[in-house]
Amino acid sequence: MIPKHIVIVGYDNITSLDLAGPLEAFSSAQIEDSRGEPQACYKVTIAALGARTFSSESGLRMTAACFLSSLRHLDTLLVPGGSGMRTSGDGQKLANWIGRHQHRIRRIASVCTGIYGIAPTGLLNGRKVTTHWKFAADLAERYPKLQVDANALYLRDGKFYTSAGITAGIDLALALIEEDFGAQVALGVARELVMYVKRPGGQEQYSEPLKFQVESTSRFADLAAWMVGHLDKDLSVEAMAERIHLCPRQFNRRFKAEFNSTPAAFVQRLRLDEARNRLSSRGSTVESVADSVGFGDADSFRRAFVQRFGVAPKQYRSRFIAGTPS
Repeated sequence: MIPKHIVIVGYDNITSLDLAGPLEAFSSAQIEDSRGEPQACYKVTIAALGARTFSSESGLRMTAACFLSSLRHLDTLLVPGGSGMRTSGDGQKLANWIGRHQHRIRRIASVCTGIYGIAPTGLLNGRKVTTHWKFAADLAERYPKLQVDANALYLRDGKFYTSAGITAGIDLALALIEEDFGAQVALGVARELVMYVKRPGGQEQYSEPLKFQVESTSRFADLAAWMVGHLDKDLSVEAMAERIHLCPRQFNRRFKAEFNSTPAAFVQRLRLDEARNRLSSRGSTVESVADSVGFGDADSFRRAFVQRFGVAPKQYRSRFIAGTPS
């Protein structure tokens, strides 16, 4: 078997995990040959857009195997995100290269804000795309012909693939592996990386609790941390208001003003997000998880879970733990 050639673009001020996450996923993909020997599914090359040695936003220094300009044959081009792609001339430089060579590339993919290196080509005009939720509005403003979905983990439109922030790049890599070599190979990689083959839902479910803790005042931030650790306790407006020394009416008003959500709706989101984590543990049951995060009964938990994530709790478990009955 001839491995498929994946080229990952490297440049200064890249987000290191946008590069390293898909790199590890593709590098872990193996398939047995006729003799039962493991063979690599992909040849992965890091190709420099500028200098061969470049630094990530966090200061990690990396060295590319070659220059992007030296490559002529590749199967898939993957563009990681980073401030360098959004704010320097690298985005346009890459777009110029893609415009000249795109007809010889089977797939073109972006992680997070890597889409800023593809959008200037015009090849994404009219297509459904996504990026990190934080930059979705900016992307739509800069490139109004794109159909930006701020909540998707990853999207495919033709031969173009786009994904949301950071770890969604691994979700995308797993999807590409499954597309190329089937579900069992993708599952093997997911097990190696200790993650889901497919995460149900969109990126909104992951950003909202973080937004609550980051944007709140110190009083509400302390409450948020306490709530996460006491999901099985009384989290009524009265109980939470008493904890931070506000009357219920004042607490309710301030909560909705700061977070555009009622306390009850937000508590339910926290409980369901934690339930996702606990459902991924072997030995847990839907009933035990429901009780542990504060739902009065399993039926109400199942209904809320399906409404939030579009999948039943048992089905969610089966996507993470092989062999779990659905």
